[in-house]
Amino acid sequence: MSDFPIVSSGENVTRQVLSDHPDLMVVAFRFGETGAEGALHNHPHVQSTYVESGRFRFTLGDDQREVGPGDSFVIPSQMMHGCVCLEPGTLVDCFTPRRDDFL
Repeated sequence: MSDFPIVSSGENVTRQVLSDHPDLMVVAFRFGETGAEGALHNHPHVQSTYVESGRFRFTLGDDQREVGPGDSFVIPSQMMHGCVCLEPGTLVDCFTPRRDDFL
């Protein structure tokens, strides 16, 4: 169990750091309702996303893809990305280096 707090990161979306090190961070994003959004954004970190549960439509640069349980992908540094929840669930994201703004 993580000692990090659960914080709101949008309407019906929470974020919890699961583990961190200066070179790597693991974060769970829980989407509690269909239509909840991970707003379009970019950052200097390389990100991998694993869909633990639920279904999501991701925008990755100019492309869109629908993902579900067991799917995973990598988002390069500075790529504009975001998602819309199609079925409530959890995304597990890894960032390198660590997202200090999440601490």
